[in-house]
Amino acid sequence: MDKIEKLNEFLKATPKDNFVRHALALEYIKIGEDLKARILFEEILTESPEYIGSYYHLAKLLEKLEKTELAIEWYEKGMLAAKQAKDNHAYNELQAAYEDLIF
Repeated sequence: MDKIEKLNEFLKATPKDNFVRHALALEYIKIGEDLKARILFEEILTESPEYIGSYYHLAKLLEKLEKTELAIEWYEKGMLAAKQAKDNHAYNELQAAYEDLIF
């Protein structure tokens, strides 16, 4: 059983597990299934905006898909969420990626 199959099995048992959904989205990116990854990241962040790690990966994916305005929006949402969570490391990573994109 490959990673994607295994992660999908885990999701059947716990469909709202953000860790598993995030890991599955990353696996989808590796095989070029960008739309599936995007959908998962957006579901995570819509349902659990405090799941800080997904903001960076969603915004990076949107950059790759040449959806610059959306990427900027997600970086900004992520920076706000990281600031509220007092997660300085995540905030700095999001800010650096955001600045690389807009400058």
